[in-house]
Amino acid sequence: MPEAAAVSAGAGRANRLGPVALVVTGGLSVQFGSALAVLLMPRAGALGVVTLRLVLAAAVLLVVCRPKVRGYGRADWGTVVAFGTAMAGMNILFYQAADRIPLGAAVTLEVLGPLILSVVASRRLVNVLWAGLALGGVVLLGGGGFDRLDPVGAAFALAAGAMWAAYIVFSARTGRRFPQADGLALAMAFGAVLSLPLGIAEAGDSLLVPSTIGLGLAVALLSSVLPYTLELLALRRLPAPTFAVLMSLEPAIAATAGFLVLSQALSPTDALAIALVIAASMGAVRTQVRRAADR
Repeated sequence: MPEAAAVSAGAGRANRLGPVALVVTGGLSVQFGSALAVLLMPRAGALGVVTLRLVLAAAVLLVVCRPKVRGYGRADWGTVVAFGTAMAGMNILFYQAADRIPLGAAVTLEVLGPLILSVVASRRLVNVLWAGLALGGVVLLGGGGFDRLDPVGAAFALAAGAMWAAYIVFSARTGRRFPQADGLALAMAFGAVLSLPLGIAEAGDSLLVPSTIGLGLAVALLSSVLPYTLELLALRRLPAPTFAVLMSLEPAIAATAGFLVLSQALSPTDALAIALVIAASMGAVRTQVRRAADR
């Protein structure tokens, strides 16, 4: 009996950590994808990069998933359309921000969307505490100086954060309505259609250069296909408020990757900010686990 209890406890811990591992892996993938996207922007422009990312990601997902289009109702398709619109809007607005302000500042401002979602959607005071702790870490990580940013770029980043919050909500709904990643593939295709005219207008024939397509495919896989699939799976096992707090790990992952991979300086303030964000994420997950255990 003690052995069985130990096995059961171990399985429970693995089940709890599974969604968190998916979110962290997705965040790491997005950061490497963002680095490639920066290299691609001079070739195709911000809107061109978004179009390549969404179109190529949609192509990969449609081939791999082969989603069925029959047997779904109006509400199901409405969810897909809303998810695809949020996805396209989030990417378009974020790359417009990244084209005008530093990437770190853009990510910091954007993550305010998920954090506000966590506060609004939460019905427990302790979850508001975790969101506030994460917010403090994100602001510290931004290092101040927001008043010196291009106001248009900052506005794009904040708008991208609002779309990110919508993305979280509709990703969860899509995951419940469609099997595997079928809903994601369909939503990505819709988002790609929305972005295509904008990308063609800005980049034109540059989108057809083989080397540009190759880089675009890498960005699509790292920034869209892998992380969006992992997030969809995570949202099937985590409530939106908890997931939203975990999204505050994005700036922390970016800062840590810059320190480890690019040898960028990590100040004591940055280290404190990362610790606050990690503590908030761990607290949010532990709170959710206890809540599930009490049911």
